Amino acid sequence: MNFLSNITSVFKEHAARPAFCIQNKQYSYAELQSLISAIQVKIKENCAGEQNIGIVLHDDIETYASVIAIFLLGKTYIPIHPGYPVERAGQIFEQAGIKYLLARTNNDTYTGVVTLATGEASGIAEAELACPSFSPDKTNAYILFTSGSTGVPKGVPITYYNLDSFVNAFDALGYKTDHNDRFLQMFELTFDLSVMSYLIPLSKGACVYTIPDSGMKFTNIYSVLTTHKITFALMVPSVLANLRPYFEEIDLPDMRYSLFCGEALYKDVVSEWMRCVPEAVVENVYGPTEATIFCLTYRITDVNSISEYNGIVTIGQPMRGMEAIVVDDASAQLPDGEKGELCLYGNQLTPGYLSAEKTREAFFELNGKRYYHTGDIAFINEDGNFIYCGRVDHQVKIQGFRIELSEIEFHLRAITGSSNVVALAVNNPNGLMQISVVFEGAETDAEPVLEVLKTKVPPYMIPAAVHFVATFPLNTSGKTDRKALQKMIA
Repeated sequence: MNFLSNITSVFKEHAARPAFCIQNKQYSYAELQSLISAIQVKIKENCAGEQNIGIVLHDDIETYASVIAIFLLGKTYIPIHPGYPVERAGQIFEQAGIKYLLARTNNDTYTGVVTLATGEASGIAEAELACPSFSPDKTNAYILFTSGSTGVPKGVPITYYNLDSFVNAFDALGYKTDHNDRFLQMFELTFDLSVMSYLIPLSKGACVYTIPDSGMKFTNIYSVLTTHKITFALMVPSVLANLRPYFEEIDLPDMRYSLFCGEALYKDVVSEWMRCVPEAVVENVYGPTEATIFCLTYRITDVNSISEYNGIVTIGQPMRGMEAIVVDDASAQLPDGEKGELCLYGNQLTPGYLSAEKTREAFFELNGKRYYHTGDIAFINEDGNFIYCGRVDHQVKIQGFRIELSEIEFHLRAITGSSNVVALAVNNPNGLMQISVVFEGAETDAEPVLEVLKTKVPPYMIPAAVHFVATFPLNTSGKTDRKALQKMIA
């Protein structure tokens, strides 16, 4: 495995250099290696026979050391956010067969699993880090759980082969990065964009700068960008929407690469942002969790000739080892220029979900190749770039997190006993996307319902607004007209 071999050699070569800066405290590669080694000892002593190991996430060095420790044992990590409802965590434990958790401290929050405290790992004899021997195409590096339409989170396994293919394709993009670079890491580890934000710098001997949990996230991001003179930043476009009022004051001459992923990137905003990062290469990148972080890229070389559609910057062309096509409702390939569903094939594509049924629904064979239905509407323009036009279904991204609106509806129906509830993604006055729900019937107090919902879904899935409509409008098919509802609540 190339990326694992790189990491082990980097730890030797750059032992004295900073690997992480967390809460303004730096940790060297030597300190990180010591902690990784100690955590590996804990794993070997307590759960050597287990493949899947959960990690309770915190913004601390123990969390990142746990991830790398698992990688260098050839095992699989499953991130568990401490803010998730216990019921949701239990569903993840069951699906992934998790019996052991790595966490900073022992706790009794979760039942049915054994917690190994990584905060108590110091002082254990240090061993040299080594690249494991295993079958990369059959071994999962991690499993991420995304929102599921039935109310149950959906497990997406990514193999070591998928991850190594991403690293190789990333290197082929020609970014000139080395141990002198400073990378931003703004994502929760349940979000796959985080993997690039720590894995790539650790394979270069560079330093990873994380964002503090407390306070307003976008102000923390700005503070880290300026204070630490970040040279490489992958961000979600909503960060720009929050920073836009301050663009006149922002000057980041040290930024060399500014990438965006996870949401639609708007031409007018990124054009203004480019004045804030005058020396940076700016790229819009695209990819679902199923295709390992991102797999299409578009480099913006001139603000006056940005390829876009309805103001949304193109997602570009596939990276090395990946292919993309556009298909119709019957999964037949469409010619360039015609809109359809974007589908992906290649080395970064997951073998399938934990659920065999979900796998059958999402994958199909065409011309001897196995493609994945992304659910995104796209077409290929005259330049050969893929143009994103929206979603096929009602799956949306809020703050970079992928959300099935139907999952929110599922829980609200169960809580209220009403089948007439619709979840919508709408833009607030600041131009940021948020979730609103609409109930059919007379207005009632929604707070008790939202309090119960908070025990079922993560915080980013809680609606920002609740509306009541006496009678839902219907379309010509007799179905609830979501577009009409959206206009009504606007």
